[in-house]
Amino acid sequence: MKVKMILPALTEAKSPFWRPIKYSLFPPLGLATLAGYLDDTDEIALQDEHVETLALDDEPDLVVIQVYITSARRAYELADHYRGKGAHVALGGLHVTSLPEEAAQHADTIFLGPGEDTWPAFLADFRAGRPGQVYRSQRRTLVGLPPIRRDLIKRHLYLVPNSIVVSRGCPHTCDFCYKEAFFEGGKSFYTQTVDAALAEIERLPGRHLYFLDDHLFGQARFAAALFEGMAGMGRLWQAAGTVQSVLKPGLLEKAVASGLRSLFVGFETLNPNNLREQNKYQNLNRDYSAAIRRLHDLGVMINGSFVFGMDDDDETVFERTVVWAVSQGIETATFHILTPYPGTALYQRIATQGRLLHSNWDLYDTRHVVYRPARLTPETLEAGYWQAYRDFYRWSAIFSGAATKPDLTGRLRHVAYAGGWKKFEPLWDWVIRAKRVTHVLPALEAILSGFGRLASDRRPWTADRRLEIENHECQSTL
Repeated sequence: MKVKMILPALTEAKSPFWRPIKYSLFPPLGLATLAGYLDDTDEIALQDEHVETLALDDEPDLVVIQVYITSARRAYELADHYRGKGAHVALGGLHVTSLPEEAAQHADTIFLGPGEDTWPAFLADFRAGRPGQVYRSQRRTLVGLPPIRRDLIKRHLYLVPNSIVVSRGCPHTCDFCYKEAFFEGGKSFYTQTVDAALAEIERLPGRHLYFLDDHLFGQARFAAALFEGMAGMGRLWQAAGTVQSVLKPGLLEKAVASGLRSLFVGFETLNPNNLREQNKYQNLNRDYSAAIRRLHDLGVMINGSFVFGMDDDDETVFERTVVWAVSQGIETATFHILTPYPGTALYQRIATQGRLLHSNWDLYDTRHVVYRPARLTPETLEAGYWQAYRDFYRWSAIFSGAATKPDLTGRLRHVAYAGGWKKFEPLWDWVIRAKRVTHVLPALEAILSGFGRLASDRRPWTADRRLEIENHECQSTL
């Protein structure tokens, strides 16, 4: 059987604002995971349109396309193309689960929710000549997951070919997050076995890893066992976690000892009213500054995530957020415009209030305003978003952030990481287009390897220090 698996390019990846580095970071791990269920005799082609031109003159028996909201239009074009050639087209992913009726118009089969149970069932039906039209996930487990077909991944096209996912979902229920819609009907957070996760890590060459899990620290017992198992492997890794998990004593230390060097942290907003509105209670009454100090004391860099346009935001939110982030010494920041994705509680609320501006999914990319904000005009929100990026990544701001570090080495690394991410885009563009992106990986590892060393003036994590953090948690500084 000839199988074609496609990750279509997101709309913004082909826009004038395209930052090649952003779309050359990670390979299509989800599709490579599904490929693990196929037979050795199957002929498989896996293509990622972000890093290569799709070959559309082939004639596969089965075409599998992963659909995100801003790739939906392109995904449907590809689906219609291959259906016209007689292929059986299957669509799955976040957008398909959120809007199944829309996706079904362009597919022979659609998948709702994660595919660990539905994909093997579909393959059995397809080989038997009786494929269904809709497969809805109900059984949630990663036990028995076959090895990811990493042989299908073109490693030389990605800065971080060693991406890995050892869990699904997140234990929290923020209103703006896709997770609840995607995992409806079953568990919304579950993990691999520790042994299986460690075995997958052992398969990966080199030192650097990036965990793409929504919340690697979401199950403390699993995370602790994973970090203990990774100790001594000599890995350098990055991941995502919450403020709440950072402030929890013990677990972060184990992560750092096993190689954690950079953490994506969802601060999202400095306003507690916004947190309540978005049901992000895990951030309420948490001292953001204490979490940042804790990460930096352990030598962990921070990529802070911030969302603009919540109902309590006004025109001052952009400058206030940037000034605060720079003063805290956050190395890199990712800004977003609040976006009501279909299937989320936020979407339902905004739609019920009559505040949606349109349903042009191409613009649901967290860079365009697609609803009427409560205290801002759409134009002010969009302009403020772009201004925040410019202000945070000015050289003066980068040097100010670096100045918060206690030693020269830390300051230099701050400048190298923050500056390298934004200030050398023409160089990144050349490296990526020349297909030499993996040649840059040693430089990334060199920067990361300097972190994780405790600052010379770091106070030990004593019972008194834990009490200090607990007291901070009772007095939100938001």
